[in-house]
Parts: sequence; structure tokens; C-alpha cells
Amino acid sequence: MKISAIDALEVIDSRGNPTVEARVHLENGTVSEARVPSGASTGEREATELRDGGTRYGGKGVQQAVNNVNTEINTALAGYDVMDQRGLDQRMIELDGTPNKARLGANAILGVSMAAARASAAATRTPLYRQLGGDRAVVLPVPCLNVINGGRHADNTVDFQEFKIAPHNAPTFSEALRMGIETFHALRSLLQKQSKSTGIGDEGGFAPDLASNEEAVELIIAAIEQAGYTPGADIALCLDPATSEMWQNGSYVAFKSDQSSRTSADMIELWQSWIDRYPIVLIEDALAENDWDGWAALTRSLGERIELVGDDIFCTNPSILQQAIEQKVGNSILVKLNQIGTVSETLETVQLAQKHGYGAYMSHRSGETEDTFIADLAVATNCGHIKTGSGCRGERTAKFNRLLRIEHELGTDAKFAGLDGFRQSVITPA
Repeated sequence: MKISAIDALEVIDSRGNPTVEARVHLENGTVSEARVPSGASTGEREATELRDGGTRYGGKGVQQAVNNVNTEINTALAGYDVMDQRGLDQRMIELDGTPNKARLGANAILGVSMAAARASAAATRTPLYRQLGGDRAVVLPVPCLNVINGGRHADNTVDFQEFKIAPHNAPTFSEALRMGIETFHALRSLLQKQSKSTGIGDEGGFAPDLASNEEAVELIIAAIEQAGYTPGADIALCLDPATSEMWQNGSYVAFKSDQSSRTSADMIELWQSWIDRYPIVLIEDALAENDWDGWAALTRSLGERIELVGDDIFCTNPSILQQAIEQKVGNSILVKLNQIGTVSETLETVQLAQKHGYGAYMSHRSGETEDTFIADLAVATNCGHIKTGSGCRGERTAKFNRLLRIEHELGTDAKFAGLDGFRQSVITPA
């Protein structure tokens, strides 16, 4: 099925910043669209997001990226077979001509790549998850809800960026989501009783001022129990401290609380103490993206006990991941479409991770849209777990609702990943 035209529009994301919406038109009249997310705490090696600069939208406009879709990309892909995802992605990469998609913009290229994947699915009357993943696409991921926000995602005193719950002890995705949402509401009630703020951060989690980062963990444990569940046995914890944001001159600085400084060894000791005491199944970006020696030591110390996810350090990039595999750095990769900039490269990265026994953890961005592509991608790749925000904000719950729909469509064929969806499935009881 051939592409007849491609166009794009500047639209607004969940943080009120512009982003790219791309549409792919096929000769049979099919039209599919996609909207591109954007990150706040970003890795240095991410594909380049093209912004306009100047005063318009505070420099964050994307008119140039939109224009690149409407002109160069449209011309290059007109008449191209939309079923050849890898080929059309490669055509855009070659057209861009830079190592990091800086000329056309990864936001321009990704929008077209996602819309093309949707168009190929629509043209064959196939669900997107089945188009991308084939018959094996039947596993629903554990929803990891980001219930307390800190770091760059919130205006509070909490240094670490994300404190998440992972409801895993459920027969279905829908039941797991219910457990998570009930815990989210229990946490709101708990915060209200303690006269703490229930305002929310970028990803829909609560953003109270707390005495310490550890208080966030204690509050979540209490909320799980208040909701009627057992910490660890029913609902585990996941963390994303986003430590690249804390990395200053070779040390980790608590930049929002007490300004204390820690070495890599200190951070490893901290995580060791936390997983000894709390039912933590996963830590993402436990160390900074440029602390490779620290990451290697971290993996030696904790890699057999917990899923150690690389986000900023890997940037969904297969070349970087290959280096990590060879050096035994981490044991799982966060999957963000816009870090690498095409659907086919994202799939390549996930396949590489799974081939070498690494986990794959599907992820949204802090600047999101109503687009639900990653929900289908999570099922397509059998990644087993997904983070897409908290129990509120429409751009977050849209992904959960899409997963509910997928589970319904699959019927008795649907399987829920449960604890096996994580790289390490042994949890320290609370």
C-alpha cells in the first residue's frame, strides 16, 4: 500500500509546549496520525528534538520540524510502500544525514514513523500491537504508576524523580490497574490526613514537600496497606531517582533537599540498604549516565537482586546498549521512542535487549499527548512492564485505557505478565 501524502501540524503537549502531529495518507484513502512526546530530564545521547528558538513559545516552537515533514519528508516518501517500516525509517535517516537526526529533527522523523506504522495496521485491518508484534503479542504489562513525583518533574523538596507502585499479584491487567488506582486514592487520603499537598507533578503523581526521599517510600508503603494490599506480595515498588540530574563534578548532590553530596559507592550503599528494607523490584537510572564505572560496580553488587534499568545511559540506542552488554552494565533498558527517533530502531533495541537477557521497560515522557502508541508497543514487544504516569491526567490514563481495550480484544488469549514481567522477580518483603 503506497503513501500518497504526508503532512504535519504544530500541536500542544501535556506541559503546554508545542509538539509535532504527523499524518500519513495512503492511496486507498486511509489516514493515520501520531503525536510526538518530549522529555524534561533527558539523556545527552538522545536523538535531537528540533526546536525553533526565538521568542515564540519561549523558543520551544516546532514549526521548522513541521515544515520538514510537509516538504522534504513528504517528497521523499511519496509513493513509498507503507508496509516497509524499516525501509521508510531508513529513508528518513538517510535524508536527515546526521548521526542524531539533528537536521530534520527526531520529532519530525518519529511522528512520521509512528503514523506510518498506524497506517500499515489500518490498511490491513490489523490492530497496531499485532501489526508490530505478530501472533506473540498477547502479554499485557504490569502498570507501574508514578504516585509521588519529585526531581525535575515537581516543584517540591524531593530529590528523586519518581516513586512508583507495581501491582503484580493479579490475574489480569484490569485487576492490576484497579489495585494501583485504589492505592493511588489511598495515598491521596493519607496525604490529606497529614495536611500534605495533593497537588500533582508533570506525570500525575502527588508532589508534596517531604522531610526526606525515604519518607516518600514510607508513605507509599502505608498507602498500599491502607488500600488493603500487602507490600511486596501484592504491590512492589519501582524507583527512578533520575540521578543524572544530581550529578555534579563527579558526585551526587541532593539538589532540592539538604544539598548533601555522595560518591558512586555511597549511592550503591544507599540502594543496597533500601532494597534490604523495602519491596523494591526495579531501580531506573540508579546512577548517572556518565558514571559508567559506577554502573559496572552497581551491576556487580545488585544485578542479581534487582532490575537495574538504564534510561539516560542507554537512550534506547542499540549501539550504546551493545556496549553495555559487553561491559556488563545494567540488566534492563528503558524504551522511549523519541530517544532514538524511529519505530524500527526502537524495535531493534528491544530485540537486542531481549536476545541478551536484558529487560525492556516501556515508557512515556513527562511531556506527553493523548497518543497511545506505547500501549500497543508494550504488548507488541512482550516487555512485561510499562510506566505511563499515575492515576490521573488524561494523557496518562489514555495509555491505561488503551491497554484495557487491548485486553478486552484479546479475550481469553490475553495474558498478564505479573511479577515475571520484571528482570528479577524476587522481592524483599516489607
